[in-house]
Amino acid sequence: MNWGFGLVIGGIVAKKLALKVPGVHYPLIIAAAYSGFTMYGLGLSATIPLTISTGGHSLESKMGVIALGQTIFSLPMLLTALAVLITLPVLNAMLHPKAGQPVKEIDPALHVESKTAAVESADFGGATVASRLNNSRVLSLLIGALGVIYVVVYFVKGGAADLNLVNFFILFLGILLLGTPQAYVAKLGEGIKTISGIVLQYPFYAGIMAIMAASGLVGTISQVFVDISTPETLGFWGLISSFVINFFAPSGGGHWVIQGPFMVDAANAIGAPMPDVAMSVMLGNAWNDLVQPFWILPALALSRLRLKDVMGYTVIMMFWVGLIYIAAILLWGFLG
Repeated sequence: MNWGFGLVIGGIVAKKLALKVPGVHYPLIIAAAYSGFTMYGLGLSATIPLTISTGGHSLESKMGVIALGQTIFSLPMLLTALAVLITLPVLNAMLHPKAGQPVKEIDPALHVESKTAAVESADFGGATVASRLNNSRVLSLLIGALGVIYVVVYFVKGGAADLNLVNFFILFLGILLLGTPQAYVAKLGEGIKTISGIVLQYPFYAGIMAIMAASGLVGTISQVFVDISTPETLGFWGLISSFVINFFAPSGGGHWVIQGPFMVDAANAIGAPMPDVAMSVMLGNAWNDLVQPFWILPALALSRLRLKDVMGYTVIMMFWVGLIYIAAILLWGFLG
């Protein structure tokens, strides 16, 4: 549904399970929950497929508008998603310490649940008109229903999913699920606390991306792979180069702005299939995220673990997912 689910919701569920199920190795279950984040590259919030399916995107003159049916909803990508969905949980389970091996369970004392005052209180600011509206379930239901109705009508009239529609749908779905406008604002505030590390570091990564683009470093990295590519293998080399670049530019949208022009020009020059090339960059981004410390920050904040506690597991997961993504992109290039 949304990349934030894999980034945050998975960690919350894992933490709850670790508190309820005795004998669970806490670092592994947090790493396993985070590993689902790699699926975002194949999901409804995959930045690059959504961007290139939206009219007016920056590279439309070179590659046109590519519908989601040619990217995340294509048969190769649906099979890839299924392969990850089935095999990654099995791998995660196999990594659990065997009987007799030491297990690090969650410390319940460090995870005492506390409700925020904003959520505990049934009265936000007294019995004023504004307070009643802020706490009105009817108002939230009305607003949310209008958003959902718009989406339904949009598709009935033949509209296609794009980045704007996905963001619109997630916004109104959140309003429906959280019940009242005030609850939505309160939960939004809690979520920002969880990702405060990302909010703080993001401007610095934006600066790194700007330096890489201006210096020509990304173009150099990409061009090395482009020079040795054929139409069938350009996607593979795009995947590998995307994996490397994501260490320095861990944003799907920013990543595409930097690497996309070079890959699109190369695809046009040698006649490589454009959906394959675009998805190779997307999957390289999602693959590297398994070992990208920037995106693990919310999981660490939720779990109160350190990076070294979970990174060993995510590295193993990264190698397995990489094999699946490489096989998918190569087969798509040769058989597509």
